Amino acid sequence: MVHEVKGVNDLEKLKTGSILHIQDVYKAYGDNLILDDIDLSIAPGEFCAVVGPSGCGKSTLLRLILGQERTTTGQVLLNGSPIGSPDKDRGIVYQKYSLFPNLRALDNILFGHRLRMWPWQWGARKKELTEKAMVFLRRAGMENHSHKYPHQLSGGQQQRVAVIQALFSRPKILLMDEPFSALDPGAREDMQMFLLELWEESRLTIFFVTHDLEEAAYMGTRLVALSQYYSDERDPAELKKIGAKVVVDLHLREIGQAASPQVKTTAQFGQLIQDIRRDAFDPGYRQHVKDFSLNHPHSFYTLSSYEGGEEPT
Repeated sequence: MVHEVKGVNDLEKLKTGSILHIQDVYKAYGDNLILDDIDLSIAPGEFCAVVGPSGCGKSTLLRLILGQERTTTGQVLLNGSPIGSPDKDRGIVYQKYSLFPNLRALDNILFGHRLRMWPWQWGARKKELTEKAMVFLRRAGMENHSHKYPHQLSGGQQQRVAVIQALFSRPKILLMDEPFSALDPGAREDMQMFLLELWEESRLTIFFVTHDLEEAAYMGTRLVALSQYYSDERDPAELKKIGAKVVVDLHLREIGQAASPQVKTTAQFGQLIQDIRRDAFDPGYRQHVKDFSLNHPHSFYTLSSYEGGEEPT
């Protein structure tokens, strides 16, 4: 299997300095193979966007990292140690239902801390933690909504609270399972910018799962594409659907450097999207995975700091 990795860090450097290592992972349910030999190393501070068609195993991979499921073979390491059950080191934001419906926005954010403390500890730190939570809400434009229950908030507002809730416990890695897919386009764009701002400031490691290729290419410093479609080795004309493999692994920009929203309007961005969609996700164009390579005409790095004016060449 060929992974194409473009960027300052090569694969070996990523493995030695990784915060998360998904090592030779297979996942099957009975005879149904879902993930086929996934090997990824995620560097500290990286924003890794994972994209693929519905049902290709993206959410399964996320559950393995979270510790909700076990691998069939292979292992998942966090800071060099095998992961266990879900804990505060791995924050999670889902598409929806990330908030407790019976708690107000502020109480949702504070709940994790309160749960882990003895009553006397909570009493001693409640004021300090509340003030810190309000700083997050203020930055998110949610200060005046701190007293509201989730059903009183819009979808975008709920997801802002969910992101703050996940970040407030200071996880080592933030896992996100299609967190913006249920939002309308305007709210989705606002949330993308909000998350990128928080990520740039915190330098948190983010593992972001989406089915939207444009979102993945815009948000991530790295884009990983999963696909379970490729040709039969004996008969390339015979397409098979089997366990998903990593078919694209691209480093798009430096860690800690978010893309400008204007990147999405450039011809280079459009070409990148077209090439990945054709070569990774269109079965009619797929070749056998061991011979797979992705080529597009220009390096994507110049787009990371593009702020307008003439398109970079």
